[in-house]
Amino acid sequence: MKKKLLCCALLGAIAMAQSASAQDYDDRWFVTGGVGQNWQDSDRGTEDVLFGHLGFGRFISPNWSLEGEFNYQNPGIEGTDLNWTQWGASLDARYHFIKEGKNWWPFVRVGLGVQRAEEEYSFFPFPGTGQREDSFLTVNLGVGLQADYDRYAVRAELLSRSVMDDSSVRSPNSDRFNDLIGQLTFVLKLGDRAVAPPPVEPQPPQTTCADLDDDGDGVNNCNDRCPNSTAGQTIGADGCPVVVRIDLRGVNFDFDKATLRPDAIAILDEAVSILQKYPQMRFELAGHTDECGTDAYNQRLSERRARVVYDYLIGKGIDSARISGPNAYGESRPIEQLGDAFPGCKSETNRRTELNVLN
Repeated sequence: MKKKLLCCALLGAIAMAQSASAQDYDDRWFVTGGVGQNWQDSDRGTEDVLFGHLGFGRFISPNWSLEGEFNYQNPGIEGTDLNWTQWGASLDARYHFIKEGKNWWPFVRVGLGVQRAEEEYSFFPFPGTGQREDSFLTVNLGVGLQADYDRYAVRAELLSRSVMDDSSVRSPNSDRFNDLIGQLTFVLKLGDRAVAPPPVEPQPPQTTCADLDDDGDGVNNCNDRCPNSTAGQTIGADGCPVVVRIDLRGVNFDFDKATLRPDAIAILDEAVSILQKYPQMRFELAGHTDECGTDAYNQRLSERRARVVYDYLIGKGIDSARISGPNAYGESRPIEQLGDAFPGCKSETNRRTELNVLN
């Protein structure tokens, strides 16, 4: 039963160590071997003896290691030619006080194990000898020091091993023996230490035609069907110049007035939507009058008409930097003549403002 418990513990420890993924610590498997001195409990009546041990294990965290160890010793029984053969296995955890930049450190050890004993005995006056064979649990507690050299390590430790033996022939009244053990261990690490891959250098973003606009017209090279457009041109969504006409016919004024009529406001709102669609468009804002009245009066009247349209466009969010003007031309540029008797006096068409596209 005791052997089964130890086997289960060993298998569980191995599975746990296997499931630990490579971390930023040395998680290589290692094998160990060494020799030591076993100072036997004096109540047992056995001689102190040298012993050997083998083991295997690995670190399961930056500070904790887990190791299975097998040991063998064969002390004699004091004052006789009889033998006491002892061997066993243990599962031990060590906590290593590792400091960055140091290749040596102290550690503490704790573990459980099973020891097998074969004790020879002889009772006078009966001839011959007998042998007791038994297995029992052990508890290990110790301290030590480890020096690490990448693939190799050496450690020295002092260990107390409590043996739960309640069937000793030479000491029948005892149920536990405490052996003191000093041992020197050589550690060989298997394989190369896993090295974290170097950080991936960020690649510069790939430049495509969608990121380029060689002619600076606001349309990327992928969509630009006219890649050589001239600065200042009004450009459509395909990168080609577009002909934009803004017709303000209907933005007329009553006789001798500079007040926007409701029908004129509707036409100006349509013009605003066109101007917002083509933000690169520049235009001239011009005011005109009919031919009635003096030149000076008509000049001032055309200035007022141009100004009221200018103020309306600015109020709708049109950037003043796009507007050349407001410019006033008075009666100098009529588009309709009504004859010599009334030279354009009744022409509502001449009482107008215009938006003249400049690019």
